[in-house]
Amino acid sequence: MSDSRNAMDELARKVEAILFVSSEPVKSADISNALGVDVKIVEERFNNIKEHYKSHHGLTLINVAGGWQMATAGDLKDVIEEYNNSYGYKLRLSKAAMETLAIIAYKQPITRTEIEEIRGVRSDKVLETLLSTGLIKVAGRKKGTGSPLLYRTTQEFLEAFGINSLSELPTEEELKNEGNYS
Repeated sequence: MSDSRNAMDELARKVEAILFVSSEPVKSADISNALGVDVKIVEERFNNIKEHYKSHHGLTLINVAGGWQMATAGDLKDVIEEYNNSYGYKLRLSKAAMETLAIIAYKQPITRTEIEEIRGVRSDKVLETLLSTGLIKVAGRKKGTGSPLLYRTTQEFLEAFGINSLSELPTEEELKNEGNYS
């Protein structure tokens, strides 16, 4: 019994080490393949590690963008924000960039012309900014006259906003209720 338990503890340590060095979310299947272990066992290790970090730690394990990633504990948000404001890098987007990003997130894939029709203003520079941050990417060309570029959000978008998939974005109804719009 103890040999089996020690082997599981060793597996958890390996999974934790991979999570620690990875700058992107890690998929269960990738660790399963790398370590030659069943995906279900890897998922158990993720859950055990998450439980381990649940209390008395400055870190936590989150499921984001289709994988698992180490992150700072949510209750330390203020400390991290204060540090980032003083010493760290913080992604800052203009109102126009956030507006454009929201349009792309909800309407993707979408062309520049379609974005401009919704916003009512030109969006060339804003799209350049969003492309340079990696929050959006070119997703091909629309069939038809001129074959304009199509834009969509990226994995970095999911990570930056702490969501696992686009389905986690609030619905139009939720947004209306939150803002008390009529």
